[in-house]
Amino acid sequence: MASSTLQAETRETRGKNEARRLRASGKIPAVLYGAEKGKATEISVDPKVLLRILHSESGVNSLIGLEGVGAADMRVLVKEYQLDPITHQLLHVDFFQVAMDKMLTVTVPILLKGDAKGVKQQGGIVDFVNRELEIETLPGDIPENITVDISELMLNQGLRVRDLHTEGAKWKPVTDADTMIVHVVALKAEEPAPEAAALPVGTAEPEVIKKGKADKEEEK
Repeated sequence: MASSTLQAETRETRGKNEARRLRASGKIPAVLYGAEKGKATEISVDPKVLLRILHSESGVNSLIGLEGVGAADMRVLVKEYQLDPITHQLLHVDFFQVAMDKMLTVTVPILLKGDAKGVKQQGGIVDFVNRELEIETLPGDIPENITVDISELMLNQGLRVRDLHTEGAKWKPVTDADTMIVHVVALKAEEPAPEAAALPVGTAEPEVIKKGKADKEEEK
């Protein structure tokens, strides 16, 4: 897994005024956890560079080389980030430092591959139940995604976490083995619309329905 690079600077002050000052200068406040045990380091980063990283194939699981603070070979992952609800601009981000030789748990997206036979031959539909998988892996081996081949799935067949091919993979699933990922189900028939209630014999339809037409006819 390739590592992206992000420049950071330490900051001594905090608070709303400091955050506004940083954003006015093209930076955003951030916090780095794990650089020193039990201590968080206040830093600032360029949101444009970070957004490019977050929008990459690896997304939030991108391994980032953080430069300018701490050790020269520091690697971090994004812990969480905040976006402006209107402009969707980055407002704040938390990073945590990782040790390249220690396993960690991350969530990665699942991608489906192939066209299920149960769809093409039996008229079923694919129900993609769980689109993410929690795995344990080394920081340098985090996959961008996990591909699941559904080509052989017939109607009423599915794939659970225990069915994944993990032989030779550099990760192991943490999500419960019985968790359904995807299955092929029958297309539900549309329920017929309820029939209109029959009107009592000799009862006219409500006046309001025909009133517009009657008025126009009287005006002729």
